[in-house]
Amino acid sequence: MIYFAALLIAAQGPAVTIDPAKSRSWQGWGTSLCWMGNAFGERDDIADLLFTRKTVSINGQRLPGLGLNIVRYNAGACAPGVIDGKRMVLSKNVLAFRQMEGLWLDPAKGDAGWDWSRDAAQRAMMLKAKARGADYFELFSNSPMWWMCANANPSGAERATDDNLPPDRYEAFANYLATIAAQAPHRWGVRFTSVEPFNEPVTDYWSASGRQEGCHFSVAAQTAFLPVLRRELDRQGLRSTPIVASDETSFGQARTTWNDLGPDAKAVINRVNVHGYQRSEPAREAYAVALGDKPRWNSEHGDGDASGLSTARDLSLDLNVLKASAWCYWQPLDGGGWGFLDCDLPTAKIKGVNPKLFVLAQYTRHIRPGMAILETGDSHVVAAYDTKRRKLAIVLENEADATTKTLGLSAFRLGSQIASVWKTEPKGESRYQRGPDMRIAGDNLTVEVPAACVLTLEISNVVVRKQK
Repeated sequence: MIYFAALLIAAQGPAVTIDPAKSRSWQGWGTSLCWMGNAFGERDDIADLLFTRKTVSINGQRLPGLGLNIVRYNAGACAPGVIDGKRMVLSKNVLAFRQMEGLWLDPAKGDAGWDWSRDAAQRAMMLKAKARGADYFELFSNSPMWWMCANANPSGAERATDDNLPPDRYEAFANYLATIAAQAPHRWGVRFTSVEPFNEPVTDYWSASGRQEGCHFSVAAQTAFLPVLRRELDRQGLRSTPIVASDETSFGQARTTWNDLGPDAKAVINRVNVHGYQRSEPAREAYAVALGDKPRWNSEHGDGDASGLSTARDLSLDLNVLKASAWCYWQPLDGGGWGFLDCDLPTAKIKGVNPKLFVLAQYTRHIRPGMAILETGDSHVVAAYDTKRRKLAIVLENEADATTKTLGLSAFRLGSQIASVWKTEPKGESRYQRGPDMRIAGDNLTVEVPAACVLTLEISNVVVRKQK
C-alpha cells in the first residue's frame, strides 16, 4: 500500500504553483469581422452570442454567450469604377462574401470620391458589438484598395513573393487607413484603438489567382511603409492612435520579421500582433524572448479541429508562453471545424454547433478583461485574478489521458474552501456544464482532469497574501 501511494504521488507530479507576484493585465478576447460580418452582420442573435455572456438561442439550441470585447474591422479593397483607365482585376477564385467593399472609390474626386455607406453588413456587426460593450476596435487591412495595387488586383501580385503596393502608392495607402480611422468617430460612432496595415505580409499566399484579398509586403517594404503611416496618422490628428504590426502567420516568421525590421519601423510599432497558426511551444518562446517587453497580442487564431481541444492547447500556450495580453479568433462562424458555429458563409446558413464553442466559453466567460494573468509554471494551466471582485479563475486543458493536478494556492488567503466547477468534454457529453463543487484542502486543490477535457475553477473571496 505504501508503494502504491508513492506511485500515485509520482503520477500526480509536483504542485502547480499559482504565483500572483508575476502577472500582467488581460485586455480581452476578440474576433475579426471581415467575411463573417459580410454574411451575418445584421443578426442580433449572433451579436449576442459573440459579444455578451447571455444565454442565446441559435436554431433552437441554447448557447453560452462568449463575451468578446475586441473587434477587428477589415478595411476592404474591392470597388467598382475606372481609375486612370483601369478597372479592378478580380481573381476568378474569390467568392462574393470574401470581396470586402472598399470605401475610397476615386482619388481624383476629393471627399466626393469616398462612399461611407459601403460595407454596411460588416459595419453593422461592429456597431452591434459596440452596443453590447466591446471596447477595443482595431482597423486592419488585407490589401490596399485595388487601384493602389501594381496590377489592380486586390488578391496579390502575379507572383506571390512580389510586393503589390508600389512605393509611390505608400502615401495613398497610409491616407486610406488614416482617413477611415479619423472619420469613424464622426460617421460611425466608433473610435479605432489601433491600426494594423498588414496581414501575413511575408507569406507566399497572396497571388493574382488567390481566393481572398491579400498583399505581400517584404520586410524592406514594411520598414519603409510604417513611418509613412505614422506621419499620416499624426497629420490627421491621430497621434495617440497606436500602430501594430506585422500579423505574420507563424511565430517563426514573426520572429524573423521583428529581428529584421529597421529601427525607424520598430520605433513606430506600439504593439506587436502575431497569428497563431504554428503549433509550437519552442517557436512561441523564442519569439517572446525576441520581443522583450514589447506588448503583444495573438490577433488571429484558427484551426479545423471542431472539438476545440487544439484551440485550447494553443490558447494556453499563447497565455503562458507567448505571454499575450489579448487573444482573437479568426472567424467564429465558418465552415467545418473552423467555426464555433458550423456555417455555410456563401448562403449565410448555420448548420450546427461545434464543441469548440463550449471550449472557448471556459476561457472567455471566466477570464475577463482587466483581470491579471498569473504565472502557473504549467503550460496547460491558465490562472487569472480579479482584484476588485476577489475572484480567482483557473482553466485546465487536457488533450491527452486523464491526469491529476495539484494546485498550490499558498500565495492567497482563501475566504472559501470551495471551488466552483465548469466542464466541457468535447468528445463526451459535457458542454460547458456546471459540475459539483471541489473542496480545497488547506492551501492545495487537487483536481482530477478527465481525458480530452477543459475544466474551469472559480474561487471566491480570495485575497493575495502580502509578500514578506
